Amino acid sequence: MAGAAIPRVALPSGVEVPALGLGTWKMGERRGARRAEVAAIRRAVELGATLIDTAEMYADGGAEEVVGEALDGLGADAFVVSKVLPSNASARGTIAACERSLKRLRRERIDLYLLHWPGRHPLEETVAAFERLKADGRIGDWGVSNFDAADMAALAALPGGERCATNQVYYALSRRGVEIDLLPWMAARAMPAMAYCPLDEGRLADHPELAPIARELGATPAQVALAWLLHRAAPGDASAARDAAVIAIPKSASVARVEENVAAASLRLAPAQLEALGRAFPRPSGPVPLAVV
Repeated sequence: MAGAAIPRVALPSGVEVPALGLGTWKMGERRGARRAEVAAIRRAVELGATLIDTAEMYADGGAEEVVGEALDGLGADAFVVSKVLPSNASARGTIAACERSLKRLRRERIDLYLLHWPGRHPLEETVAAFERLKADGRIGDWGVSNFDAADMAALAALPGGERCATNQVYYALSRRGVEIDLLPWMAARAMPAMAYCPLDEGRLADHPELAPIARELGATPAQVALAWLLHRAAPGDASAARDAAVIAIPKSASVARVEENVAAASLRLAPAQLEALGRAFPRPSGPVPLAVV
């Protein structure tokens, strides 16, 4: 279960990140859970899943505070992703929100800063604020979340919009709608996707269709589901020619589950196994609305 087994994905800027990280949605909501949450984040970093995803929305900043505590002393080893709420994403509001997040995270820079979903403020204002934060060294790269293909095309048409580093979307073996038009659009621009809810909110953790392959590999159904996403980031994977590389960010506040998730990076699915998964969980035949949670 070495961290070195985790494939790495390059952002358009050339910055490389692990293809498996840790999500923090619902962290920071209960004081009694804080010790376990901090331990899970620290264990993920120790194992090489150094990309930690959070947002100002999560527990009204509480998740960022948990991340800040967990990374105290480990900050140089982690790649931190956070998000600005659409309601805060005006030209000035984005700057102010970033400063608040930095304080909670106990950091001088957020490595990747995302717009959480399209909102009422003009997108060009948000992009301009992202560019200013980047020039000031307060963020590294910037991107978006919950944008469909039409949203991405509109973003790309804006001044500076072509510098978007990623789009974080709901993507799992059982939620493949993004493969129809969004992932090919991103792949053409060498832009990786970030997959939140990669276990479909836990539905894949014990899905019966995954059990036979899990037995073949001596793994769990959850590990098979994660390995399916991670195979897109593996060297030589043929799907890279048609779809964007994928960074999976399963959420877990359990050290044992973090270790299980990281171990999925060492699994290699055979062509026959990939075909079986494709039959069990076929991609839609045509465009579908973007899944969100």
